[in-house]
Amino acid sequence: MDQVPHIHFSLEEFAGRKQRVLREMAAKELDGLLIFRQESMYWLTGYDTFGYVFFQCLYLGANGDLKLLTRMPDLRQAKFTSIIPDIRIWKDAENANPARDLMHMLEECGCRGKRLGVEWESYGLTARNGRLLDETLKDFCRLQDASFLVSLLRLTKSPQELEYVRKAGELADLALDEIHRTTAPGAFEGDILAALQAVIFRNDGDYPGNENIIGSGPGAFLGRYFTGRRHLGQNDELLVEFAGVYRRYHAALMRVIRVGKPISKQLELYQLGLDCLQACQESCKVGRPIGDIYQAFERTLRNSSYKFGGERDLGRPFSIGYSLGATFAPNWMDYPLLYRDNPLPIEENMVFFMHMTLRDDERGFNAVPGETVIVTKTGVERVSKRSLEFVIKS
Repeated sequence: MDQVPHIHFSLEEFAGRKQRVLREMAAKELDGLLIFRQESMYWLTGYDTFGYVFFQCLYLGANGDLKLLTRMPDLRQAKFTSIIPDIRIWKDAENANPARDLMHMLEECGCRGKRLGVEWESYGLTARNGRLLDETLKDFCRLQDASFLVSLLRLTKSPQELEYVRKAGELADLALDEIHRTTAPGAFEGDILAALQAVIFRNDGDYPGNENIIGSGPGAFLGRYFTGRRHLGQNDELLVEFAGVYRRYHAALMRVIRVGKPISKQLELYQLGLDCLQACQESCKVGRPIGDIYQAFERTLRNSSYKFGGERDLGRPFSIGYSLGATFAPNWMDYPLLYRDNPLPIEENMVFFMHMTLRDDERGFNAVPGETVIVTKTGVERVSKRSLEFVIKS
């Protein structure tokens, strides 16, 4: 099956990314890197699959050599979507040990006795397979944790990546329009979900890294997807957290919509959420630690006059967002989280999803304004062009 790979970046961009990784490997005195994160594989080679649910490893040698070990169903997938020149297969069998197949491949690459970095922090490397890898390679080579070597490089986006993020933002806006169009007393949550996802697909978007989150009634207080849809009541609220996705790049939005009669105290809480979001965006400055963003949120919350119905700490989160990029299931959240005292420096062209999840459990409502921004030299660029106003559907 000889064909031009179905990739979404230039060969020059992929080559530049590989050189950045090789420089980091040299600085850490690594002779090779065992890559298990699907996000790393996609970023380095374009390889696009969910085959990482099984043992799968991309090897990058200090000389730039790339080899993939995977299962037969992903042979054609890798050829079609990536620039990986050498693809090896481990066979399904009762006593299969793909780590042994990997060792044989590494032997060909001259890795015996060498120091190899490993992406231990990966959904593509289960604890069982990690133990198998450790046991199989313990006398063959030296393994060193390199979980975040590629992830840290992925944090700052290239011009082409930012175009995909902006396109994802356009799709998120279209989805938000559909949410507003379909939300009303008596509306079925399933119809709202169908409308938001359909407009993304119709505009060449992708599935998100995790399920889009929707909840009304008691479910409006949850921050995760759960099965079982309901119809909105005559006096209700709807929480949505969803992402526009384009070429695997995410732009997330979060909103709460009042259905029926407005509640003055909820409007007050929502305004506090907007004040917190503005403070967080204003504190997002190149060179400052990421922890500054959370501290701006905390400071705004502390100085507000809003009185929560229950304990104040139960009404606020302990992180207010995270990085976004090209991510795969099971979730779209990328490293790092925006929590207090995070020392990692903010850099230009990072992408953050900031969400102000303020909950007043005792009074029975939320305020959750959230949106995606790109870090610029002078501040942040909002990816969404839609208003942050509190929407009431009566």
